[in-house]
Amino acid sequence: MIAKRRNLALVLLLAALAWLPQATPAAAAKLSRNVHLFYYPWYGTPAGGEWRHWQQGGHTPPEDVGADLYPALGAYDSGDSRVLAQHMKWIGQTGAGVIVYSWWGQGGYEDGLAGRVMDAAAKRGIKVAWHLEPYEGRTAASTVEDIRYLHQRYGSHPAFDNVFYVFWSLQVADWSALEAVNKDNVILAQTTDTTKIEHFNGMYTYDGIAGATAPGWKQAGEYAKAHGLIWAPSVAPGYIDDRAVPGNTTPTVARADGAAYDRQWTNALDPAIGGSPTWVSVTSFNEWHEGSVIEPADGTPPSGHGYQTFQGAYGKQGRAAETAYLDRTRYWVEKFENVR
Repeated sequence: MIAKRRNLALVLLLAALAWLPQATPAAAAKLSRNVHLFYYPWYGTPAGGEWRHWQQGGHTPPEDVGADLYPALGAYDSGDSRVLAQHMKWIGQTGAGVIVYSWWGQGGYEDGLAGRVMDAAAKRGIKVAWHLEPYEGRTAASTVEDIRYLHQRYGSHPAFDNVFYVFWSLQVADWSALEAVNKDNVILAQTTDTTKIEHFNGMYTYDGIAGATAPGWKQAGEYAKAHGLIWAPSVAPGYIDDRAVPGNTTPTVARADGAAYDRQWTNALDPAIGGSPTWVSVTSFNEWHEGSVIEPADGTPPSGHGYQTFQGAYGKQGRAAETAYLDRTRYWVEKFENVR
């Protein structure tokens, strides 16, 4: 009976602690507001309604998923509070203080999950910026309305960040409508072509492949600095989408046990190559389809599917290898802050 009472007391204590804020001001202050991680909330399971995204490429989850790496959490649901808590803990481990939330329009699946993600982020002192994706019919005018909508719906949330990355910005020729909102927000175009950024507040690249050679980065960075704009080149640990997009001819960027990630970070931070970034954006925390993740990957994934692992990354094995890219991101975050 005494043991049962002790167990009950422990359960009640843990339940109470779960409701306490998990980020002290000191902990939040240690996170960099200058490194942003692209974050994908589009995964679903039958527990949350139906399989979403894991089946891409004709796969049959949970063991067979549309990715060349298998998550340490398994084929998870982006709306699961336990998953979100673990994600934010891992993101805190990287030292990055901002995630860039993949958002596909008003009323969409990702829009519906944004509040939950922001609640989890706030507990860790993490800010949520916005990756405005190219939904069907997107225009400059609809983007302005999207920005206003996001302010109205989420602007009072402690995790809200008024930074907007516009993916595939070159699909729209005239962005003059942004003049209505670009004074009170930071709006970034996805390009290094400085002739295509009028009405924007800066540039980013996203491309997880280009960072290996950094084409146009120096010129973009110098232009941004000269004109008071933001330059946020994107770095990636690798790229492979063979299982998600069968037959795709997109080049693979092998991780080389971490050397590829280091090369892209080195390029970004070398003024002669990377153009002295204002921010660095990381592609990605969890874009599993393209194999650009730093989220931990299972070191012993389900057999028979040809999954890769992080074993050997930075000389690590076992569980340590699963989190190797989180730890290496912290190394680079700290280096970037020192350089700045």
